[in-house]
Amino acid sequence: MAESKVRKAAAKKPVAGTAAVKTAAVKPRKPESHLAMVRRARRINRELAELYPYAHPELDFENPFQLLVATVLSAQTTDLRVNQTTPALFAKYPTPEDMAAANPEELEEVIRPTGFFRNKAKSLIGLSIALRDEFGGEVPGRLADLVTLPGVGRKTANVVLGNAFGVPGITVDTHFGRLARRFAWTTEDDPVKVEAAVAEIFPKSEWTMLSHRVVFHGRRICHSQKPACGACPIAPLCPSYGEGETDPEKARKLLKYEMGGQPGQRLRPPADFPGEAAARADAAVHHGQVADLAVDA
Repeated sequence: MAESKVRKAAAKKPVAGTAAVKTAAVKPRKPESHLAMVRRARRINRELAELYPYAHPELDFENPFQLLVATVLSAQTTDLRVNQTTPALFAKYPTPEDMAAANPEELEEVIRPTGFFRNKAKSLIGLSIALRDEFGGEVPGRLADLVTLPGVGRKTANVVLGNAFGVPGITVDTHFGRLARRFAWTTEDDPVKVEAAVAEIFPKSEWTMLSHRVVFHGRRICHSQKPACGACPIAPLCPSYGEGETDPEKARKLLKYEMGGQPGQRLRPPADFPGEAAARADAAVHHGQVADLAVDA
């Protein structure tokens, strides 16, 4: 989809190309076979691909090290808050060697806005030391190596592998896990088990983009507390339709980011992203004085 068309669609309608969501066609579901579930899941993926052709990581980064650090910082906060914090962080500590030698208190002060800054600073220094001493100052491109780094689990490792190295991976964050259960792809709560279950449904080549699409949908439409069911283009495919607001007009008011005509989370979004860049924080963000951003993490 051309950039101009995407921007016009996002500006005119909360959900591009879905002015008339046929919620009336949603019927009570009968028990489905595993094969039927797989077919429905893959159709959902195709529908999400049309809805979010621009799906991408919402963390700003320029190299694998920056993505690794940003992903560690993103725990228990928003990508926007991380994007507002990392410019100063990477200006001060541009390489693993620089961060490995950081004064913990100074590093904590820089990353304070992201929350849990003491634990995060400990992880960042620890992983930077490991990168310096064990991997020649380079971020490794293997899952087995990445998960040995302090503060790096499978979710963070898959983010880095999929988006910095082109290695397919399923990123199970809170949004992905919630939607995987709402879509009845799995009943598991454990992220590792969710990853394994979903990996059996989709071809490996789809894993990274599937992750982006599902997370985009969870942040924009299928929220944890008030999913906008009445404005959801894949409502006819969703066995959890009705958990949220089904009235189309009320549901559209719940849409977030570009779907609701608002900025995204990136300060430097890709050129084909249909929304505007998020507002930059003032200097107060680096001292933990920014008010709550009131956005879904």
